[in-house]
Amino acid sequence: MARKLQVDEWLFAAAVGLSLFGVVMVYSASAVSAASQNGSQYHYVIRQSVWTALGLGAMLAAMRLDYTLLRSPVVVYGLLILSAVLLLAVFGFSPINGARRWIKFKSLRMQPSELTKFALTLFLAWFLERRAGEEGSLGKTFMPCLSVTGLLVVLVVAEPDLGTALMLAVVCGVMLYAAGARLSHLALAAAPALVGLAALLLFVPYRLARMVTFLDPWADPQGASYQVVQSLIAVGSGGVDGLGFTAGRQKMFFLPFAHSDFIFAVVGEELGLLGALTVIGAFGLLLWRGMRAAMRAPDRFGMLLGLGIVTGIVAQALFNISVVLALVPTKGIPLPFISYGGSALVPTLFAVGVLLNISQHADAGGDLRLPISDLRFEDNRWVRFPIANRQS
Repeated sequence: MARKLQVDEWLFAAAVGLSLFGVVMVYSASAVSAASQNGSQYHYVIRQSVWTALGLGAMLAAMRLDYTLLRSPVVVYGLLILSAVLLLAVFGFSPINGARRWIKFKSLRMQPSELTKFALTLFLAWFLERRAGEEGSLGKTFMPCLSVTGLLVVLVVAEPDLGTALMLAVVCGVMLYAAGARLSHLALAAAPALVGLAALLLFVPYRLARMVTFLDPWADPQGASYQVVQSLIAVGSGGVDGLGFTAGRQKMFFLPFAHSDFIFAVVGEELGLLGALTVIGAFGLLLWRGMRAAMRAPDRFGMLLGLGIVTGIVAQALFNISVVLALVPTKGIPLPFISYGGSALVPTLFAVGVLLNISQHADAGGDLRLPISDLRFEDNRWVRFPIANRQS
Protein backbone atom coordinates (compact mmCIF):
# COMPACT_ATOMS: atom_id res chain seq x y z
CA MET A 1 0.00 0.00 0.00
CA ALA A 2 1.06 3.61 -0.53
CA ARG A 3 1.80 5.74 2.47
CA LYS A 4 2.38 9.48 2.81
CA LEU A 5 6.00 10.30 3.59
CA GLN A 6 8.07 13.38 4.25
CA VAL A 7 9.24 15.13 1.10
CA ASP A 8 12.65 13.99 -0.15
CA GLU A 9 14.96 16.51 1.51
CA TRP A 10 17.97 15.66 -0.68
CA LEU A 11 15.99 16.18 -3.87
CA PHE A 12 14.59 19.43 -2.50
CA ALA A 13 18.06 20.64 -1.51
CA ALA A 14 19.52 19.80 -4.94
CA ALA A 15 16.84 21.78 -6.79
CA VAL A 16 16.90 24.79 -4.47
CA GLY A 17 20.70 24.78 -4.25
CA LEU A 18 21.15 24.72 -8.03
CA SER A 19 18.56 27.50 -8.47
CA LEU A 20 20.17 29.82 -5.92
CA PHE A 21 23.59 29.02 -7.31
CA GLY A 22 22.21 30.01 -10.69
CA VAL A 23 21.25 33.47 -9.40
CA VAL A 24 24.79 34.00 -8.10
CA MET A 25 26.44 32.82 -11.31
CA VAL A 26 24.10 34.86 -13.52
CA TYR A 27 25.26 37.97 -11.67
CA SER A 28 28.92 37.08 -12.09
CA ALA A 29 28.53 36.16 -15.75
CA SER A 30 26.36 39.14 -16.74
CA ALA A 31 27.42 42.10 -14.58
CA VAL A 32 29.84 43.59 -17.10
CA SER A 33 27.64 43.13 -20.16
CA ALA A 34 24.55 44.29 -18.25
CA ALA A 35 26.28 47.51 -17.19
CA SER A 36 27.37 48.15 -20.76
CA GLN A 37 24.10 47.28 -22.49
CA ASN A 38 21.48 48.23 -19.90
CA GLY A 39 23.19 50.76 -17.63
CA SER A 40 23.07 48.56 -14.53
CA GLN A 41 25.17 45.58 -13.56
CA TYR A 42 22.13 44.17 -11.73
CA HIS A 43 19.83 44.13 -14.77
CA TYR A 44 19.94 40.38 -15.40
CA VAL A 45 20.38 39.21 -11.83
CA ILE A 46 17.30 41.11 -10.64
CA ARG A 47 15.22 39.44 -13.33
CA GLN A 48 16.72 36.05 -12.56
CA SER A 49 15.96 36.55 -8.86
CA VAL A 50 12.32 37.30 -9.66
CA TRP A 51 12.05 34.23 -11.90
CA THR A 52 13.71 32.08 -9.24
CA ALA A 53 11.26 33.29 -6.60
CA LEU A 54 8.33 32.55 -8.92
CA GLY A 55 9.79 29.17 -9.80
CA LEU A 56 10.32 28.19 -6.18
CA GLY A 57 6.77 29.30 -5.43
CA ALA A 58 5.52 27.08 -8.27
CA MET A 59 7.62 24.22 -6.91
CA LEU A 60 6.18 24.58 -3.42
CA ALA A 61 2.65 24.72 -4.85
CA ALA A 62 3.27 21.58 -6.91
CA MET A 63 4.62 19.82 -3.82
CA ARG A 64 1.26 20.31 -2.12
CA LEU A 65 -0.77 19.37 -5.19
CA ASP A 66 -1.57 15.65 -5.31
CA TYR A 67 0.11 14.50 -8.50
CA THR A 68 -2.76 12.11 -9.24
CA LEU A 69 -4.89 15.16 -10.08
CA LEU A 70 -2.71 15.56 -13.17
CA ARG A 71 -4.10 12.24 -14.40
CA SER A 72 -7.30 13.96 -15.53
CA PRO A 73 -7.76 13.84 -19.35
CA VAL A 74 -8.83 17.48 -19.22
CA VAL A 75 -5.48 18.45 -17.71
CA VAL A 76 -3.45 16.18 -19.98
CA TYR A 77 -5.06 17.19 -23.27
CA GLY A 78 -5.55 20.79 -22.19
CA LEU A 79 -1.83 21.24 -21.52
CA LEU A 80 -0.90 19.37 -24.69
CA ILE A 81 -3.20 21.49 -26.88
CA LEU A 82 -2.05 24.70 -25.19
CA SER A 83 1.57 23.78 -25.89
CA ALA A 84 0.83 23.07 -29.56
CA VAL A 85 -1.08 26.36 -29.95
CA LEU A 86 1.75 28.33 -28.35
CA LEU A 87 4.32 26.59 -30.54
CA LEU A 88 2.33 27.75 -33.55
CA ALA A 89 1.88 31.24 -32.11
CA VAL A 90 5.63 31.91 -32.04
CA PHE A 91 5.60 32.22 -35.84
CA GLY A 92 3.50 35.34 -35.49
CA PHE A 93 6.32 37.18 -33.72
CA SER A 94 9.48 38.65 -35.18
CA PRO A 95 12.58 36.43 -34.98
CA ILE A 96 15.36 36.89 -32.46
CA ASN A 97 18.84 35.88 -33.66
CA GLY A 98 17.20 34.24 -36.66
CA ALA A 99 14.84 32.01 -34.66
CA ARG A 100 11.16 32.27 -33.77
CA ARG A 101 11.12 30.63 -30.35
CA TRP A 102 9.53 33.31 -28.21
CA ILE A 103 6.17 34.91 -27.57
CA LYS A 104 6.84 38.52 -26.63
CA PHE A 105 4.84 40.90 -24.44
CA LYS A 106 6.70 44.21 -24.31
CA SER A 107 9.87 43.43 -22.35
CA LEU A 108 8.76 39.92 -21.34
CA ARG A 109 9.45 36.85 -23.44
CA MET A 110 8.10 33.32 -23.12
CA GLN A 111 9.55 30.23 -24.79
CA PRO A 112 6.70 27.70 -25.26
CA SER A 113 9.03 24.79 -26.02
CA GLU A 114 9.99 24.71 -22.32
CA LEU A 115 6.35 24.13 -21.35
CA THR A 116 6.11 21.49 -24.07
CA LYS A 117 8.64 19.27 -22.28
CA PHE A 118 6.37 18.85 -19.27
CA ALA A 119 3.23 18.59 -21.42
CA LEU A 120 4.71 15.71 -23.42
CA THR A 121 5.98 13.94 -20.29
CA LEU A 122 2.55 14.20 -18.67
CA PHE A 123 0.78 12.90 -21.77
CA LEU A 124 3.11 9.92 -22.17
CA ALA A 125 2.81 8.97 -18.48
CA TRP A 126 -0.98 9.15 -18.66
CA PHE A 127 -1.30 7.34 -21.97
CA LEU A 128 1.17 4.57 -21.14
CA GLU A 129 -0.63 3.93 -17.86
CA ARG A 130 -3.89 3.48 -19.76
CA ARG A 131 -2.14 1.03 -22.09
CA ALA A 132 -0.74 -1.17 -19.31
CA GLY A 133 -0.56 -4.72 -20.66
CA GLU A 134 -0.54 -3.46 -24.26
CA GLU A 135 2.97 -1.97 -24.26
CA GLY A 136 4.01 -4.15 -27.19
CA SER A 137 1.13 -3.06 -29.43
CA LEU A 138 2.31 -1.03 -32.41
CA GLY A 139 -1.09 0.45 -33.27
CA LYS A 140 -2.61 0.93 -29.81
CA THR A 141 0.41 2.16 -27.87
CA PHE A 142 3.59 2.85 -29.82
CA MET A 143 2.27 4.80 -32.80
CA PRO A 144 0.00 7.18 -30.81
CA CYS A 145 2.93 8.10 -28.53
CA LEU A 146 5.22 8.52 -31.52
CA SER A 147 2.67 10.60 -33.43
CA VAL A 148 2.15 13.12 -30.62
CA THR A 149 5.89 13.35 -29.98
CA GLY A 150 6.61 13.70 -33.70
CA LEU A 151 4.12 16.56 -34.09
CA LEU A 152 5.69 18.51 -31.22
CA VAL A 153 9.20 17.77 -32.46
CA VAL A 154 8.34 19.08 -35.94
CA LEU A 155 6.90 22.29 -34.50
CA VAL A 156 10.00 22.85 -32.37
CA VAL A 157 12.41 22.04 -35.21
CA ALA A 158 10.59 24.58 -37.39
CA GLU A 159 11.40 27.43 -34.96
CA PRO A 160 14.26 26.26 -35.37
CA ASP A 161 15.34 24.64 -32.07
CA LEU A 162 16.96 21.29 -32.74
CA GLY A 163 18.33 20.93 -29.20
CA THR A 164 14.94 21.04 -27.49
CA ALA A 165 13.50 18.76 -30.19
CA LEU A 166 16.20 16.20 -29.37
CA MET A 167 15.31 16.42 -25.68
CA LEU A 168 11.66 15.69 -26.49
CA ALA A 169 12.73 12.65 -28.51
CA VAL A 170 14.99 11.40 -25.70
CA VAL A 171 12.20 11.69 -23.10
CA CYS A 172 9.81 9.81 -25.38
CA GLY A 173 12.33 7.05 -26.08
CA VAL A 174 13.24 6.54 -22.43
CA MET A 175 9.62 6.47 -21.26
CA LEU A 176 8.57 4.04 -24.00
CA TYR A 177 11.48 1.74 -23.21
CA ALA A 178 10.78 1.86 -19.49
CA ALA A 179 7.10 1.14 -20.07
CA GLY A 180 7.95 -2.03 -21.97
CA ALA A 181 7.81 -1.09 -25.66
CA ARG A 182 9.25 -3.62 -28.08
CA LEU A 183 12.88 -3.05 -28.98
CA SER A 184 12.07 -3.75 -32.62
CA HIS A 185 9.53 -0.90 -32.60
CA LEU A 186 12.07 1.46 -31.03
CA ALA A 187 14.65 0.47 -33.64
CA LEU A 188 12.18 1.04 -36.49
CA ALA A 189 11.43 4.51 -35.12
CA ALA A 190 15.10 5.33 -34.55
CA ALA A 191 16.14 4.59 -38.14
CA PRO A 192 14.09 7.33 -39.90
CA ALA A 193 14.70 9.68 -36.97
CA LEU A 194 18.47 9.36 -37.45
CA VAL A 195 18.10 9.92 -41.19
CA GLY A 196 16.06 13.06 -40.52
CA LEU A 197 18.62 14.26 -37.95
CA ALA A 198 21.44 13.72 -40.43
CA ALA A 199 19.55 15.72 -43.06
CA LEU A 200 18.99 18.59 -40.61
CA LEU A 201 22.69 18.62 -39.79
CA LEU A 202 24.14 18.19 -43.27
CA PHE A 203 21.76 20.19 -45.45
CA VAL A 204 21.31 23.27 -43.26
CA PRO A 205 24.39 25.48 -43.79
CA TYR A 206 24.82 26.86 -40.27
CA ARG A 207 24.40 23.42 -38.71
CA LEU A 208 26.90 21.94 -41.13
CA ALA A 209 29.34 24.70 -40.15
CA ARG A 210 28.87 23.74 -36.50
CA MET A 211 29.64 20.13 -37.35
CA VAL A 212 32.85 21.18 -39.09
CA THR A 213 33.94 23.35 -36.16
CA PHE A 214 33.14 20.51 -33.77
CA LEU A 215 35.53 18.22 -35.64
CA ASP A 216 38.32 20.84 -35.55
CA PRO A 217 37.52 23.81 -33.27
CA TRP A 218 40.92 25.40 -33.78
CA ALA A 219 40.68 25.53 -37.58
CA ASP A 220 38.90 28.91 -37.50
CA PRO A 221 39.23 30.31 -33.95
CA GLN A 222 38.25 33.85 -34.96
CA GLY A 223 35.35 32.78 -37.16
CA ALA A 224 32.98 29.83 -37.03
CA SER A 225 34.81 28.26 -34.07
CA TYR A 226 34.98 31.45 -32.01
CA GLN A 227 32.35 30.53 -29.41
CA VAL A 228 33.67 27.01 -28.88
CA VAL A 229 37.26 28.21 -28.56
CA GLN A 230 36.35 30.91 -26.05
CA SER A 231 34.42 28.36 -24.01
CA LEU A 232 37.39 25.98 -23.95
CA ILE A 233 39.74 28.82 -22.99
CA ALA A 234 37.45 29.73 -20.09
CA VAL A 235 37.23 26.18 -18.78
CA GLY A 236 40.95 25.54 -19.28
CA SER A 237 42.09 28.75 -17.59
CA GLY A 238 40.13 27.87 -14.44
CA GLY A 239 42.41 24.98 -13.53
CA VAL A 240 41.58 23.06 -10.38
CA ASP A 241 40.71 25.92 -8.02
CA GLY A 242 39.46 28.52 -10.49
CA LEU A 243 40.32 32.20 -10.84
CA GLY A 244 37.87 33.18 -8.11
CA PHE A 245 34.25 34.29 -8.07
CA THR A 246 33.65 37.27 -10.42
CA ALA A 247 37.33 37.10 -11.50
CA GLY A 248 36.67 35.38 -14.83
CA ARG A 249 37.98 37.08 -17.97
CA GLN A 250 36.15 35.40 -20.85
CA LYS A 251 32.82 36.98 -19.85
CA MET A 252 34.42 40.37 -20.63
CA PHE A 253 32.80 40.40 -24.09
CA PHE A 254 34.86 37.41 -25.28
CA LEU A 255 32.45 34.53 -24.60
CA PRO A 256 29.00 35.01 -26.23
CA PHE A 257 25.93 34.08 -24.14
CA ALA A 258 28.08 33.75 -21.01
CA HIS A 259 25.09 34.16 -18.67
CA SER A 260 22.78 31.82 -20.57
CA ASP A 261 23.79 28.84 -22.71
CA PHE A 262 27.50 28.97 -21.80
CA ILE A 263 27.26 29.73 -18.10
CA PHE A 264 28.95 26.44 -17.23
CA ALA A 265 32.11 27.78 -18.89
CA VAL A 266 32.03 30.69 -16.41
CA VAL A 267 31.61 28.19 -13.57
CA GLY A 268 34.67 26.29 -14.79
CA GLU A 269 36.75 29.44 -15.15
CA GLU A 270 35.88 31.06 -11.83
CA LEU A 271 35.35 28.02 -9.60
CA GLY A 272 37.64 25.59 -11.40
CA LEU A 273 37.41 21.85 -11.70
CA LEU A 274 36.17 21.54 -8.11
CA GLY A 275 33.27 23.92 -8.74
CA ALA A 276 32.36 22.25 -12.03
CA LEU A 277 32.39 18.80 -10.42
CA THR A 278 30.22 20.11 -7.59
CA VAL A 279 27.61 21.25 -10.10
CA ILE A 280 27.75 17.90 -11.89
CA GLY A 281 27.49 16.17 -8.51
CA ALA A 282 24.35 18.17 -7.70
CA PHE A 283 22.75 16.96 -10.93
CA GLY A 284 23.88 13.45 -10.04
CA LEU A 285 22.15 13.79 -6.67
CA LEU A 286 19.00 14.98 -8.42
CA LEU A 287 19.18 11.99 -10.76
CA TRP A 288 19.58 9.50 -7.90
CA ARG A 289 16.86 10.90 -5.67
CA GLY A 290 14.53 11.58 -8.58
CA MET A 291 14.83 8.03 -9.86
CA ARG A 292 14.38 6.74 -6.33
CA ALA A 293 11.17 8.74 -5.96
CA ALA A 294 9.88 7.56 -9.34
CA MET A 295 10.60 3.89 -8.70
CA ARG A 296 8.89 4.03 -5.32
CA ALA A 297 5.74 5.66 -6.65
CA PRO A 298 2.61 3.64 -5.81
CA ASP A 299 1.27 3.65 -9.37
CA ARG A 300 2.47 3.39 -12.94
CA PHE A 301 1.49 6.98 -13.72
CA GLY A 302 3.70 8.32 -10.93
CA MET A 303 6.60 6.10 -11.96
CA LEU A 304 6.51 7.18 -15.58
CA LEU A 305 5.87 10.84 -14.82
CA GLY A 306 8.77 10.95 -12.37
CA LEU A 307 11.04 9.13 -14.79
CA GLY A 308 10.18 11.53 -17.62
CA ILE A 309 10.81 14.60 -15.46
CA VAL A 310 14.20 13.34 -14.29
CA THR A 311 15.20 12.28 -17.80
CA GLY A 312 14.33 15.67 -19.29
CA ILE A 313 16.29 17.65 -16.69
CA VAL A 314 19.40 15.48 -16.47
CA ALA A 315 19.65 14.80 -20.23
CA GLN A 316 19.47 18.54 -20.92
CA ALA A 317 22.12 19.26 -18.29
CA LEU A 318 24.46 16.66 -19.79
CA PHE A 319 23.86 18.04 -23.28
CA ASN A 320 24.57 21.63 -22.22
CA ILE A 321 27.75 20.67 -20.37
CA SER A 322 28.88 18.59 -23.34
CA VAL A 323 28.40 21.59 -25.65
CA VAL A 324 30.47 23.80 -23.36
CA LEU A 325 33.26 21.21 -23.26
CA ALA A 326 33.08 20.72 -27.07
CA LEU A 327 32.07 17.08 -26.67
CA VAL A 328 29.12 17.60 -29.02
CA PRO A 329 28.44 20.24 -31.72
CA THR A 330 27.39 23.67 -30.48
CA LYS A 331 23.66 24.02 -29.85
CA GLY A 332 21.85 26.69 -27.90
CA ILE A 333 20.18 24.98 -24.97
CA PRO A 334 20.13 26.26 -21.35
CA LEU A 335 21.66 24.57 -18.31
CA PRO A 336 18.68 23.69 -16.07
CA PHE A 337 18.31 25.85 -12.92
CA ILE A 338 21.47 27.85 -13.65
CA SER A 339 21.22 29.55 -17.07
CA TYR A 340 19.50 32.91 -17.26
CA GLY A 341 15.83 32.92 -18.23
CA GLY A 342 12.45 32.36 -16.65
CA SER A 343 10.89 30.42 -19.53
CA ALA A 344 13.07 27.44 -18.66
CA LEU A 345 13.45 27.94 -14.92
CA VAL A 346 9.81 28.22 -13.83
CA PRO A 347 8.50 25.11 -15.69
CA THR A 348 11.54 23.12 -14.54
CA LEU A 349 11.01 24.00 -10.88
CA PHE A 350 7.30 23.24 -11.20
CA ALA A 351 8.17 19.82 -12.64
CA VAL A 352 10.56 19.22 -9.73
CA GLY A 353 7.70 20.13 -7.38
CA VAL A 354 5.60 17.40 -8.99
CA LEU A 355 8.52 15.00 -8.54
CA LEU A 356 8.79 16.01 -4.89
CA ASN A 357 5.08 15.32 -4.47
CA ILE A 358 5.62 11.85 -5.96
CA SER A 359 8.44 11.33 -3.46
CA GLN A 360 5.95 11.75 -0.62
CA HIS A 361 4.16 8.56 -1.67
CA ALA A 362 5.61 5.08 -1.51
CA ASP A 363 4.69 1.45 -1.90
CA ALA A 364 5.21 -0.19 1.48
CA GLY A 365 6.46 -3.30 -0.27
CA GLY A 366 8.23 -1.39 -3.01
CA ASP A 367 11.38 -2.75 -4.60
CA LEU A 368 13.72 -0.21 -6.18
CA ARG A 369 15.04 -2.87 -8.52
CA LEU A 370 11.62 -3.58 -10.00
CA PRO A 371 11.35 -2.58 -13.68
CA ILE A 372 8.37 -0.41 -14.51
CA SER A 373 7.27 -2.90 -17.13
CA ASP A 374 6.96 -5.61 -14.45
CA LEU A 375 3.69 -4.13 -13.14
CA ARG A 376 0.10 -4.88 -14.08
CA PHE A 377 -3.06 -3.19 -12.94
CA GLU A 378 -5.37 -5.90 -11.63
CA ASP A 379 -8.29 -5.70 -9.21
CA ASN A 380 -7.75 -1.94 -8.70
CA ARG A 381 -4.14 -2.37 -7.60
CA TRP A 382 -0.66 -2.75 -9.07
CA VAL A 383 0.81 -6.25 -8.90
CA ARG A 384 4.04 -7.78 -10.12
CA PHE A 385 4.30 -10.37 -12.83
CA PRO A 386 7.43 -12.16 -14.08
CA ILE A 387 9.07 -11.19 -17.34
CA ALA A 388 11.86 -13.45 -18.51
CA ASN A 389 13.01 -11.21 -21.34
CA ARG A 390 11.83 -7.96 -22.88
CA GLN A 391 9.78 -8.46 -26.01
CA SER A 392 11.69 -7.96 -29.21
